[in-house]
Amino acid sequence: MHLDESGWVREARQIPSPNCDERETGVPELLVIHNISLPPYRYGGPAVEQLFTNHLDPEAHPFFGQLRDLRVSAHFFIRRNGQLLQFVPVHKRAWHAGASQWEGRERCNDFSIGVEMEGCDFEPFADAQYRMLEALAAELKSRLPLRAMTGHEHIAPGRKTDPGPWFDWVRARAEIGLPM
Repeated sequence: MHLDESGWVREARQIPSPNCDERETGVPELLVIHNISLPPYRYGGPAVEQLFTNHLDPEAHPFFGQLRDLRVSAHFFIRRNGQLLQFVPVHKRAWHAGASQWEGRERCNDFSIGVEMEGCDFEPFADAQYRMLEALAAELKSRLPLRAMTGHEHIAPGRKTDPGPWFDWVRARAEIGLPM
């Protein structure tokens, strides 16, 4: 895995998202893990990519109507088969965490890297996803001042539940070596 000077991982499928901006303050210190599936509980389709690039057709599925005006992104998306997609270079601020707080600091997007795992709160993640997350985190740690890893549910409690109870934090912490 190779993170280049422009902030893109060479091995990732690169799909630039307009839903990002310059980091006003902060450097990437925190790795935030999420889950996503669109439509809910369905995997493998193009809807996540379409959402992150503002091309999701709100008429394509009944659930998509409520996402019509949503402008979100993440730095990375890891599919069930381990495929890595990148939407935002790591030096830019992806719009993944929303209203959030970590160690007394608000606006976690300012100082975090967002990684979406294809999945939901109700079933385990695939081994291929953990392997890719481990490889990605190793490269990010070697190039960025990352010092912790957490879930969206931890920085936005009561508002978010991802990555959920099926995410194996013990495995992730052991393999990645970042504390919560």
